Amino acid sequence: MADSHIESVTWLTQEAYDRLKAEFEYLSGPGRVDIAKKIEAAREEGDLKENGGYHAAKDEQGKMEARIFHLRQILDTAKVGEAPRTEGVVGPGMTVTVRFEGDDEEVAFLLASREESGAPIDVYSPKSPLGAAINGKKVGEKATYTMPNGRSNTVEILEAVPYNGGN
Repeated sequence: MADSHIESVTWLTQEAYDRLKAEFEYLSGPGRVDIAKKIEAAREEGDLKENGGYHAAKDEQGKMEARIFHLRQILDTAKVGEAPRTEGVVGPGMTVTVRFEGDDEEVAFLLASREESGAPIDVYSPKSPLGAAINGKKVGEKATYTMPNGRSNTVEILEAVPYNGGN
């Protein structure tokens, strides 16, 4: 029986969770105060139609609010620890080795949230085209996915083992 709740969880290490929480707290507190001060200072310069500083500050505010929203979503669905894993089955928290069809080279990467970007190997999101295609596949199986350029690509799963932090 599959647990559909696991699909909506973002698995994070304690370090990644703490880093994102600190960023969220800064942006939603002092960061908002700072940008409000920049907007107010620019507004005092006069005509808003031709005020580049004002428009730049408003753009920065919009980007910051989008980041706050994104961080809130991640933190609300985050679970600190390790995703349930079965060796030989691709899933979040697994180091996966694949071979792309037509290529002899093997590629290894961590299937995890992009927020784990501090990992010493490449990180592919389970929500990426490749990640979604291989999630749940077993060693020896093949998966085909559509790349951003619209072309299809096929990979063979060679190995799926729990990530050990680069050790």
